[in-house]
Amino acid sequence: MALLTVFESGMTGQPATPTIARLRREIATAFRAQGLDSPELDARILVSQALGLDRTQIAAQADCVLDAAQVEAIAALTSRRLAGEPVARIVGTREFWSLPLALNRDTLVPRPETETVVEAALAALDRNGSRARPLRLVDFGTGSGALLLALLSELPAAWGVGTDISPAALACARHNAHVLGLGSRATFVACDYGAGLSGDFDLLVANPPYVVWADIAGLAPEVARFDPIRALDGGVDGLDGYRSLARDASRLVAPHGIVIVELGAGQGAAVSSLMRSAGFTVCDPPRTDLAGVARALTLRRGP
Repeated sequence: MALLTVFESGMTGQPATPTIARLRREIATAFRAQGLDSPELDARILVSQALGLDRTQIAAQADCVLDAAQVEAIAALTSRRLAGEPVARIVGTREFWSLPLALNRDTLVPRPETETVVEAALAALDRNGSRARPLRLVDFGTGSGALLLALLSELPAAWGVGTDISPAALACARHNAHVLGLGSRATFVACDYGAGLSGDFDLLVANPPYVVWADIAGLAPEVARFDPIRALDGGVDGLDGYRSLARDASRLVAPHGIVIVELGAGQGAAVSSLMRSAGFTVCDPPRTDLAGVARALTLRRGP
């Protein structure tokens, strides 16, 4: 949206007054007309980002008249959203498990359904003892560090390793760990899955790429155009990431250790079979996300 409708002349023939409240309404209307989800929320976030104000300040200053530079700053962010760029990419942060996480172009935007992996991991650990015991965690393909840092925030005596093939993603994860006060309990290693690791881990979590290569182009534009392709591409059958994961998990997970993996829709049976072949037992039916999709598979090493 190059020029917001607040620049248009009103009934009096004079330019409309560009207040924060008016701009938010106009932007939300434009987002709604384009069929974007949560238009009001997106409008508030982008106006807040452009003006450097928090939610309370935006509400308190709703009638504040903005100057041309401020309006143009808001218009620039609005144009990016109307072009399909996700709000999280525009503002550079996303909340996951109530933790604010910085993002960059090499990290996947953490999604609410991935929190199902955290829920499944905590449920499995709770069955085996206190969360206060000194657990060793590993997160394959950590990206922004979302899974690892969410678990460390719930497990006060745990220590964890996040791996990723992207140095830029690892830099982002380290930054998030530091900001959240978890840096002393998190280590990040540049490698593919667990190729650069040794030792026994009590819990392995992963959200591997699981989209069939031929299906990537048909994903929502917010995903296909803006998420890193290697975080999506699961090969010709969507299972390449699970094959790599199973290979390294069989070497790194301690006897009776737990593995929790995120599933793509309809992949439960195929992933279960791959993991059984690597020496893991399926513990429970897959945990479903809020949409009812089987999302998190819980496994244990050994019978």
